[in-house]
Amino acid sequence: MNAIPVERHPLKPFLPPNARLLMLGSFPPPRKRWCMDFFYPNRTNMMWEIFGHVFYGDHNRLVDVDNKTFHKEDIVRLLTEKGIAIYDTATAVRRLSGNASDKDLEIVEKTDIEALLSQLPLCHDLVCTGQKSFSVLTEDYGVAQPRMGEYNSFTLGGRPMRLWRMPSSSRAFPMPLTEKASYYRKMFDSVRVK
Repeated sequence: MNAIPVERHPLKPFLPPNARLLMLGSFPPPRKRWCMDFFYPNRTNMMWEIFGHVFYGDHNRLVDVDNKTFHKEDIVRLLTEKGIAIYDTATAVRRLSGNASDKDLEIVEKTDIEALLSQLPLCHDLVCTGQKSFSVLTEDYGVAQPRMGEYNSFTLGGRPMRLWRMPSSSRAFPMPLTEKASYYRKMFDSVRVK
């Protein structure tokens, strides 16, 4: 019997009905690392800085610098306006080292991606925001791994899809913010999220 407790996903999928793109991470960090109740809640994660850079030309536009958190309402508004859905590839995990690192996550239960997509009729693009989430999808759907910033096409439940591979938004992934943002901008342009 495994002594490490199973942790269930603490957030509901964010699924605006107009979503053309579903972003998939692996699993949220431990609650003690959260600065807001939403996806990518760790203040050291660069995701919302990437979004600020891409959509506003200001990496701090979605960051509440003084309070060391993010502007959640602005993030939700932007995602809804642009048609971007967000969830993770795991709904239950064990943290083998008690930290936020993907390499230390044991996936106990995977997310039913087809069930998410059934609620997103306009969505034909999936983007993975880290290697763990990407590995789950490539294994489950037999999609060959594209180069960073590229996609491979496949069919899921009879729907033509594109699976994008993006650089991790974690600061542990060694790439400058502006370079990460350039990958995301190219992908958003291709999906026609502007």
